[in-house]
Amino acid sequence: MPLFYQQDIHGIGRLGIWHIREEETFFLEKVPVQREITHPHKRLQHLAGRYLLQHLYPGFPYDLIRIADTRKPYLKDDAFHFSISHSGDLAAALVSPQVRVGVDVEQAAPRIGKVLDKFLHPDERQWLDSVQGEHFREYPLAGNFGMATLLWSVKEAIFKWFGDGAVDFSEHIRIDGFCGPDLLDCRFTKNGSIPLKVSYRYFGDICLSWVHADILS
Repeated sequence: MPLFYQQDIHGIGRLGIWHIREEETFFLEKVPVQREITHPHKRLQHLAGRYLLQHLYPGFPYDLIRIADTRKPYLKDDAFHFSISHSGDLAAALVSPQVRVGVDVEQAAPRIGKVLDKFLHPDERQWLDSVQGEHFREYPLAGNFGMATLLWSVKEAIFKWFGDGAVDFSEHIRIDGFCGPDLLDCRFTKNGSIPLKVSYRYFGDICLSWVHADILS
């Protein structure tokens, strides 16, 4: 069973990463394709993400998932709050019976370091230049693109937590700095200012980030 990582998060729910090694038929025995996806690998990611939801919470009603106009998947009655992310052969999911959540998984790649100005505020870029060497000395994700991967992942997790589209990553999602082991202080500034804390983990060249606003705020 290629369950790569699983964690019970106190007060929130369950988080997991699935390393996709199966053929499509494995997932189709358990979960349906709920929308037309022509690209084979994207369809496989889609299936693995929904399979992981039910692995984390047996009985999760994946057949009741709907897709909002913003492309965010949701359950109409909010029986569960959940978020799904894909990167390469990985699918990540975070499920909560109680609070709104957002999750993102990324595999570090140099290309992310080349587009920093497209998603970082100038203040964040200055902060990045001052901390990246010190912070990543102990991690395998050393170098500019490793830190860039983390910041991109954090902002993607917040974007998915918001779930209503039309977000300027550099202006509306702000990272203020580290506030504890594997924890970042952030703000969502569209329609006011909401303080958020985003947790993250590293697994070799993989970065996992997740956010919620109801407990840590």
